[in-house]
Amino acid sequence: MSTPASRSTTSIPVSRFGHLVHALQSVMRLHEPADANLHNYFRIHRELGSQDRAFVAENVYAALRRKRFLEHLIGADATPRQLALATLMKLQGINARELAPLLMDSEEEWLKQLKAKSTADLPLAVQADFPDWLMEKLASFMSEADILALARGMQQPAPLDLRVNTLLDKRDEVLHTLVHSDGIAAEITPHSPFGLRLKDKPSLNRNSLFVKGKIEVQDEGSQLVGLLLAPQRREMVVDFCAGAGGKTLLLGALMQNSGRVYAFDVSEKRLNNLKPRLKRSGLSNLHPQLISNENDLKIKRLAGKIDRVLVDAPCSGLGTLRRNPDMKWRQTPEGIADLTQKQAAILLAASRLLKSGGRLVYATCSFLPEENQQIVEAFLAQHPEFKLLDTSEILAAQHVVLDTGKYLQLLPHVHGTDGFFAAVMERV
Repeated sequence: MSTPASRSTTSIPVSRFGHLVHALQSVMRLHEPADANLHNYFRIHRELGSQDRAFVAENVYAALRRKRFLEHLIGADATPRQLALATLMKLQGINARELAPLLMDSEEEWLKQLKAKSTADLPLAVQADFPDWLMEKLASFMSEADILALARGMQQPAPLDLRVNTLLDKRDEVLHTLVHSDGIAAEITPHSPFGLRLKDKPSLNRNSLFVKGKIEVQDEGSQLVGLLLAPQRREMVVDFCAGAGGKTLLLGALMQNSGRVYAFDVSEKRLNNLKPRLKRSGLSNLHPQLISNENDLKIKRLAGKIDRVLVDAPCSGLGTLRRNPDMKWRQTPEGIADLTQKQAAILLAASRLLKSGGRLVYATCSFLPEENQQIVEAFLAQHPEFKLLDTSEILAAQHVVLDTGKYLQLLPHVHGTDGFFAAVMERV
């Protein structure tokens, strides 16, 4: 193998580019989530500085977002090195002269040909950068223009949204501290009354606001789902699929640290991730509970006793493609079919917890009707003791003006959030 030709220096160090190639080689196997893969890569290569890690991560995610486009230009057998060079030239706009010091002798001509390739009149699936199975699903309920608009939204990196812990501070004061004391560019979110959106993605782990529990990282769409449950002081509330507890912490704060919030999850690791967040939050009304499945005895003991239940159901995750672009390549139609069965079973089990007049919120981070509207409509058809409420009316009552119809359906290119769905039901 030839070595890089001797040319003038470039703004991209050769070693940094080499790490990008190696990271792409590992991530593009798609054997595990990209974020976990990169985390392991950086743990092994501790010599990498913050700029190196940022460069590698940014370009790996760019390549994942436009994987189909890149392979259309290069070929399905594209090597990690070719993907890296194409990402820098075609996606990041770095010119051939700047890339020249990184090239092997044989690559100069290849790069010229790549630069000359037209990107006009690309097939819709290549423009959208969705796999064929997903294109088929979307075509069943969306126009080509809407598919492309959704895809373009999903191809943009997500902003960093924060939720202000209103138990510990006011949003305006936190915003003032971020901007004037910490020098972090931020603004209030368009819809959430306790959300902030950062212009960049600074590390917050050592920020005093984060350490003191005054802020949590949480997408604005996720914050709005918590508002739909609208828990009241002294109520009994269940977060049925709590995960690492982002929504659980919000519910506890909305209840002003009174009542009880049970955080159920089948993953001990995820619940352990909630513990440091809970400690920072100042909340004492949260009760994490590890369960074996949706029919666990811990759940059955609460049947008919709960005021409000949030079901943030396990789903395809397609609504988070801005953050997790590898999901569209790792997910399958068979995987989604399995998930819909699980979603229906979890919704049914969660519904049994509610007392008369209780509220049930079903939510996913997906935009597929089979995971969303179809699950809810099948449940309501079999359970006439529940009625559907209008999400826009519930949000309006909390001074959030956002009308997506009876269901909440958030999309990145329309609302600037992840792709969230939510339905609100009441036991009558």
